[in-house]
Amino acid sequence: MTRGFDHDTTQILESPTLRFHHQTRYKMIFPIGDDQVKGGYRPIFSYSFIAINVAFFIYKISLNPAQQEAFDLYYGSIPYEITRGVDLFTLVTSMYVHGDWWHLIGNMLFLWVFADNIEATIGNLKFLLFYLIGGFVAVFGHIYFNMNSEIPMVGASGAISAVMGAYLVMFPTSRIKMLFLLFTFRISAWVFLGLWIIQQWSYGTSALASGSGGGGVAWWAHIGGFAAGLVAGFLFRSTGHMDDVELESDHA
Repeated sequence: MTRGFDHDTTQILESPTLRFHHQTRYKMIFPIGDDQVKGGYRPIFSYSFIAINVAFFIYKISLNPAQQEAFDLYYGSIPYEITRGVDLFTLVTSMYVHGDWWHLIGNMLFLWVFADNIEATIGNLKFLLFYLIGGFVAVFGHIYFNMNSEIPMVGASGAISAVMGAYLVMFPTSRIKMLFLLFTFRISAWVFLGLWIIQQWSYGTSALASGSGGGGVAWWAHIGGFAAGLVAGFLFRSTGHMDDVELESDHA
């Protein structure tokens, strides 16, 4: 198959922030912080992934429009090709490609909020493997329901969804700091993440029932990544990674 490209039909691993708030019509509500693990490992990869994603995007927007489309096409993951063993490298590269500024900012905000506690708890190399495996599971979650799709899929939120799933298991009572207009408030992680995955499931099952393809959003990548994160979270808890872990608020 020759890769065809239509920018309007690119399958986006949509920012959890933007999709969550757009669909619920709370466009001005964003998570901006959480209770932090005391001590622990320095979250090197959590912040490195943010830097890599930003670098990819800055390079992309330095290109002309035709080159940007070619960039998305080349580095995006196409289900039709993956199921035939073609361009398997895109299982990794697609995690670092974003459609526009809002797509990037939303994903990086969630990565900033949720990833560091997990890495601080389980360690750097384990977090690196967890993040990548979560991203792979997310991509295959999308591919399973779209095996013959020729639409490239891009975005980090499949891997980030795995981070969120693990966070729900490991830090359910952590308080997520939310921004609404100029005001902040906190809600428990289990409430925020529980509502988020319920919404993903609702849209994902609706997309399957209607045959709509998800309206440009890879819902089942989100769901698959989150499920992988739940499993990993229980594994981390069962192997003693949560022993003596304490959280502290920034009090801001």
